[in-house]
Amino acid sequence: METQDGAQARTATPSGLRLPGILLGAGLGGVVDGILLHQILQWHHLLSSTDQDRVGIRYYDPGTVPGLEMNTVWDGIFHALCWLLVLAGLAVLYGRVTHDRRAVWTSPVLWGWVLFGWGVFNIAEGLLNHQILGVHHVRAGAHQAWWDAGFLVLGVLLMAVGHLVRRRGRAVDPSAPREAGRTARGHGV
Repeated sequence: METQDGAQARTATPSGLRLPGILLGAGLGGVVDGILLHQILQWHHLLSSTDQDRVGIRYYDPGTVPGLEMNTVWDGIFHALCWLLVLAGLAVLYGRVTHDRRAVWTSPVLWGWVLFGWGVFNIAEGLLNHQILGVHHVRAGAHQAWWDAGFLVLGVLLMAVGHLVRRRGRAVDPSAPREAGRTARGHGV
C-alpha cells in the first residue's frame, strides 16, 4: 500500500495497539448492543429479567412505565460505561501513536484488536449478565438459552475474526521516526 508521498504505509506495533484496540472494541460492542438490542429491537433492558435473576435484584417490569423508567436509567448507566471504554481506548491510542496516525487508523492490526475487543465484550457481558447474574437475556422467553448461546458464539467468532484480521498487519513502532519505524516487520501477535 502506498501513501500520498509514495512511502510504504505502516501499522503500529501489535502490542502497542492491543490495549486501545480491545478497549475501543469492548466499548463499541457495548454501544451497538445497547442501541440495537435495548433501544431499536427492545428485546431486553439491563434489568428486564430480574424477576428470574440469581442475585435478588428487585424486578422492574419493562412493560410498565415505572419499570421502563428504571430500566432506562440502568441502560443509560450501561451506555455511559461503554462510552467511557471508548474514550479510554482513544486516549490510550492517542498517547501511544505519535507518527503516521492515518496508517494506524487504517491498520488491520488495530481493527483486528477492535473486533477482538468486541468479542471480549460479548463473552464478558454474556457470561456475567446472562448466565451468572441472570439480570437479562438476549431475548427472554422459551428459547432464551439459544439466544444467549448465540451471543456467546458471536463473541467467540468476533475474537477469531479479529485475530485473523490483525495477523494481516505489519509491525512498526508508531513512536519511532519515519525511517526507523520501517525496519521493524512481521506479523501482528
